[in-house]
Amino acid sequence: MRRITPHEWFQWSSAPSELSLRGGVLETMMGQYFRKWLVSEGLMKENEMPEEGAMRFYANSMQRTIATAQYFSSGMLPVANIRVEHHCEIGKMDPVFNPQLTDVTDDFRRQAMQEITAMGGEKGLNGISEKMADNFRLLEQVLDMKQSAACRQGDTCRFRTDDLQIHLVQNREPAMGGSFRLACQAADALVLQYYEEPDAVKAAFGDTLSLEEWETISEIKDWYGDVLFTAPVVAHQVAAPLLKTIAEELQTEGRKFAFLCGHDSNIGSVLAAIEAEDYSLPQTIEKKTPIGSKLVMEKWQDAKGQYFVSINLVYQSTEQLRQLSLLDLNNPPVVFPVHLKGLTTNQDGLYPMDDFLQRFK
Repeated sequence: MRRITPHEWFQWSSAPSELSLRGGVLETMMGQYFRKWLVSEGLMKENEMPEEGAMRFYANSMQRTIATAQYFSSGMLPVANIRVEHHCEIGKMDPVFNPQLTDVTDDFRRQAMQEITAMGGEKGLNGISEKMADNFRLLEQVLDMKQSAACRQGDTCRFRTDDLQIHLVQNREPAMGGSFRLACQAADALVLQYYEEPDAVKAAFGDTLSLEEWETISEIKDWYGDVLFTAPVVAHQVAAPLLKTIAEELQTEGRKFAFLCGHDSNIGSVLAAIEAEDYSLPQTIEKKTPIGSKLVMEKWQDAKGQYFVSINLVYQSTEQLRQLSLLDLNNPPVVFPVHLKGLTTNQDGLYPMDDFLQRFK
């Protein structure tokens, strides 16, 4: 990242791939909001001390996911001394949360590439990159790439739209090569810098960007995630372990609350696998999986004893992230309902549990 811009990046408060100080604060506030909401709905006491097995906090074994679950649990259950469960040594991906390919046959690779290239229309892979051509030009402008060390040394002066590669390798995450991958890394770093740096002009390396232009930069990340993780045959495979875990949680006797802490790729692949309708989230520059977002599945029972499920994405708005706005019932995070293709809801907008679990199977 230092080579593709002449500018100095924000001085991060944490090591690469770890939760930042701001991230810890934001997760604590989100946990506090969930506490206030659950108490207001009569589902929890203010200083709940959950019985053994009533609540589960299970994280991927990365520092940032364990820390995220710890901060969230501290906000939600401040006196309960919650233990965050993780199954591998720190820094190693847990197979439940690892969006890796587990059965890469010739037929799978052929079908996956058909589904991925179809996203680019008639031009296939080149068409995928060309959809981001205007986004790339704006990102190059903000980075001042032509003045960068990479450009001066004859390496990279722009993001090309004709060099996209897709890699589907056994026991590895779907991966991308070429300019699109580099552009995604740069867009990701720039968006994080926008959340961390109070001065929006400084966050954009001296450019004055509109909210729409920040959305244009962030869209590179959204499109990257869609290409790699939402092709149906890919999503089914990489999401399978987590889907199994979610289904088990929804049917665990006595469980009141489960917090499964993974990554944006987990949310994207799970939603694709259960065939969520396409969506574009409001009040955020990240239209698919805003940082810190929660995919919330609620299990409800009616007077006849029948079970239903609601699905929402819950996330802090861009303004709440940047301003570190305290969350409460008067200033809640954004709650966005997720709709599933081909499934009918009842009059309350809830899906019958049997239909929902059948979709998982």
